[in-house]
Amino acid sequence: MNVIDRLLAELDGSMGRLLSTVAGLPDDDVAEPSRLPGWSRGHVLAHISRNADSHVNLLTWARTGVETPQYPDAETREAGIRAGAARPVKEQLADLEDSAARLAEAVRAMPADGWRATVGGMRGTGHPAWYVLVRRLREVEIHHVDLGAGYRCADWPEAFVRRELYDAMVSWPHGHGTVSEIVVEEVKDGDKHRQVWRGLGSGPVVQGDAWSLLGWLTGRASGTGLRIMPEGTAGNRPASADVGPLPAPPPWLTLPAPPNLPDAPPEEYPPTTPS
Repeated sequence: MNVIDRLLAELDGSMGRLLSTVAGLPDDDVAEPSRLPGWSRGHVLAHISRNADSHVNLLTWARTGVETPQYPDAETREAGIRAGAARPVKEQLADLEDSAARLAEAVRAMPADGWRATVGGMRGTGHPAWYVLVRRLREVEIHHVDLGAGYRCADWPEAFVRRELYDAMVSWPHGHGTVSEIVVEEVKDGDKHRQVWRGLGSGPVVQGDAWSLLGWLTGRASGTGLRIMPEGTAGNRPASADVGPLPAPPPWLTLPAPPNLPDAPPEEYPPTTPS
């Protein structure tokens, strides 16, 4: 199974979980506030549907070579979200399913060399077309949490968390860093492992499990359970030595894709990194 197949399998599971959540919402709940300021749950759902169509545009660009922007402009993007926000659950579900089907059809139509083509979002530089699938998974998983309908950061699949945390680290905004190091803790086969990301800026060391770290970095969780230690300790001090409050995270993924992605779909993404 190559990276395209893995990402598509992840996306199927991700959409299935989202559709299950939405199907369980009463119509009145769609108009309730989401976790995003100024957006109802209906706004979030309309955005997820229109985002699928925007990624169809990018895959069309990659397949045909004719530049097809993700959105014509920011106002068109916002207008599409506003237009769909007030719909009842049945219509939201139908739109989510139909837009996902259109994206799946665009994926099936992609020639093998099309995944190498460079496409671009509304900001930043371009990226290879295979990364569109990573971006789509990010939208579905992050905004599923934003619905505030029971799906939490702790429910994110391991593969998603591992990939998103890697992308956040390699895209780190060094001029706006609020910490010096991030230490990712995990348990494999009963043994504890750590991965340390150094040289991030000036500030304390932040240490914790990948789910808590990603929730904090994306602004989707408060960082409860993360440990804060003095700069230069690299996570070697015990939990009782925690110092100071958790700083606000730096801007998250200021670009739609990390730098230096391979043009051709890699065998795996992210690449294997040492613990």
